[in-house]
Amino acid sequence: MCRFLLYKGKTSIKLAHLITRPAHSIINQSFDSRLRLDTLPVNGDGFGVGWYQSNPNTTSTPCIFTSITPAWNNQNLSRLAEEIQSSLVFAHVRASTTGALSETNCHPWRFGRLMWMHNGHIANFNKIKRKLQQSLRDELFLFVQGNTDSEWAFALFLNQLEDPINGQFDHEMLKIAMLKTIDQLNNWAEEAGIHESSLLNFAVTDGHSVICTRYINSRTEEAASLYFSSGTRFTEYKPGHYKMTKADKREDIVLVASEPLTFERADWLTIPTNTCLVITPKLNVLLFPIKDQFYNIHRVKKKCIFFNSCNE
Repeated sequence: MCRFLLYKGKTSIKLAHLITRPAHSIINQSFDSRLRLDTLPVNGDGFGVGWYQSNPNTTSTPCIFTSITPAWNNQNLSRLAEEIQSSLVFAHVRASTTGALSETNCHPWRFGRLMWMHNGHIANFNKIKRKLQQSLRDELFLFVQGNTDSEWAFALFLNQLEDPINGQFDHEMLKIAMLKTIDQLNNWAEEAGIHESSLLNFAVTDGHSVICTRYINSRTEEAASLYFSSGTRFTEYKPGHYKMTKADKREDIVLVASEPLTFERADWLTIPTNTCLVITPKLNVLLFPIKDQFYNIHRVKKKCIFFNSCNE
C-alpha cells in the first residue's frame, strides 16, 4: 500500500524538510512503513513529488517530478529536495496494486492547476472500469495516460466539475466533487456485486484549497492510516528529529501524512475513518464525517472527541 504526504503553509518550506531529512520521512516510510494494513513493508514501485510555485495565482499549474526508481535510491530527488521550496507540496511513494511499473502510473497527477494522489485501491476495479470510462467526457477519457485505478478515479473526480480547466473553484466545490466521486464508485461496486472493501484515501488540490479523505466502504473496518498536524513552525531540533511548534492559536502550517513524520506524539492527530478533511486557503482545518451507507456514528464519535471542528 502506498504512502503519501502533503504540506500547505503560509510560507514556503524546503522539500528536504518533508521528504528526505526527517527520521521517519516519506522516503524512510518507503522501506520502513509501520502502519500499513497489508504485510508488505516496501513501497519501491516509484515515487512522485508535486509542488506549486510560492504564492500561486489562480492559473498556476503544479510542477511534478516522478520516477520508477525507489525513492530511497534516487539521487536526483535528494538533490532537488535541497533546492526547491514551496508552500504547497504533494509527495507519494508507490506500492502498486494495479498498473505497470511506469512513470505514467506514478502519483501525483495533474490536470490544469489540479493535482491528485491516492493511497489504497478500488476493489475489483476491472469490474467497474468500463462503466467509469463510459461516464467520462471525451477530454477526460483521453486525459488518462496510465492504467491505474487511481488515475481513473482522478478522471472521475474531474468529471464532477463543470469546467476543470478554466473553472473557478472553492473548497466547498472541491469537497462536493470528492464526495460525488466516492458515491459513484460505491454505486458501481454495488451494481457489480463487489463485496471486498475499497480503500479510498484521496487527496486533491487546486493550489489554494486541499481536500483529503480517509475512507473505506465498510461500517466495521478501519481505513488506511491518515494523520494531520498543524501549528506555526515545523522545525528540526536535532538531526533527523522535527517537531511542530504552536506559538499561538493560529495555523500557519498543516501537514497530512499516511504516517507521522515526527516522534512527537502530541504533534499528530488521527483523522477518523470515513472523514473528509478540508484545508481552506486561509489554513482553516475542517473535518466532515462522510454520511453515506457506511457511516458509523459510534466509530466517528470515538475519534471526533479530539476535534472541535468535527461536524456530526
